Amino acid sequence: MSARTIAPREAGRRFATSDGTELHVVDTGPGDADVTTVLLHGWTLDHTSWDEVAARLPGRVLRYDHRGHGGSAPAPPGTATIAQCADDLAELLADRVPTGRLVLAGHSMGGMTIMALAEQHPSLLDRVAGVVLVATSSGELAGSTLGLPGPLGRVFVAGEKAVNRRIARLRRAELLQRTEVARPGLRWLLFGKRPSWRHVALTAAMVGRCHPVSMVGFRDSLDDHDRRKALAELAGIPAVVLAGAQDRLTPLRHARVLADELPHAELVIHLGAGHMLPLERAEDVTAHITALL
Repeated sequence: MSARTIAPREAGRRFATSDGTELHVVDTGPGDADVTTVLLHGWTLDHTSWDEVAARLPGRVLRYDHRGHGGSAPAPPGTATIAQCADDLAELLADRVPTGRLVLAGHSMGGMTIMALAEQHPSLLDRVAGVVLVATSSGELAGSTLGLPGPLGRVFVAGEKAVNRRIARLRRAELLQRTEVARPGLRWLLFGKRPSWRHVALTAAMVGRCHPVSMVGFRDSLDDHDRRKALAELAGIPAVVLAGAQDRLTPLRHARVLADELPHAELVIHLGAGHMLPLERAEDVTAHITALL
């Protein structure tokens, strides 16, 4: 599948939510398309995590950076939550895609945002022709040890909390510097076997563009995320659940829960892949989204 050149519409690259937070938006393809694909990125990432997928998709593609991420404004105090991301998505759709069919694809926290949308704005689902949930979870993320055994896992959980407190005090430029140094750790945490170092570098750059206080705020929201019951709202929609067999952040058991709760979902497990499927398996992810179009 060949990639096409992305030519975003320059007008409207910023969208102000109802609380005044400006989101960075990238809107490509024909504005009058019958179906619009909406790509939602994960925690600490931004819309560029979907670059290799978006370039291969037909039709109109809408992407944006969640508040506190990438080119969007920092999340005001108390708004760095998955629930707020769902409200932001609903407002953006009402403004930019008020009519027509939608295919929603969410990676990690982006997939959780889709679940929160189903919980908070179920009427919007009447327009949804398909859902792709990529390396994500419906809950039970609190206290994750990333597969580390016993004492090592407990040490990791305690250490993460201490690191988050330090991150919240950083300036954005300082965070960028530290993520450059942390590339080997990001490779271990986010990728599977033999990842492209270009992909690792791109991911480090995305993490470095996240607003530090917002990053830490969203981390707490991930722990609180519990939307297994909300999956019932998606049960009648064609869906695909994509998982990496070596995903440390959202292991396979999370994907299996999603597939069990969504009777029309296809579960696809990518051997050798980790958490960053939009980069590691871009062609496969694109194919599954395109099939729903």
